[in-house]
Amino acid sequence: MQDRDTRGNERMPFTKKNYIMMLVGVAVIILGFVLMSGGGDHTATYFDESIFSHRRITLAPIVVILGFIVVGVAIMKRFKADNN
Repeated sequence: MQDRDTRGNERMPFTKKNYIMMLVGVAVIILGFVLMSGGGDHTATYFDESIFSHRRITLAPIVVILGFIVVGVAIMKRFKADNN
């Protein structure tokens, strides 16, 4: 069992900066999925080539991966605690 003195010195695992970075990362991930979405009407007689656009094939997955990297860094990074 821990002493009362050592229990009071523990700090929270995440600071405000960690949470802000996580929110930015989630926003980037959502942006990537929005970039992947869309497309025209697909009927039996017409095929829309826009699903093979540069934005959907290349840009959007890169944006999603960058968002996951930002979230990972936000979880792993240790910021100094603000003692205001």
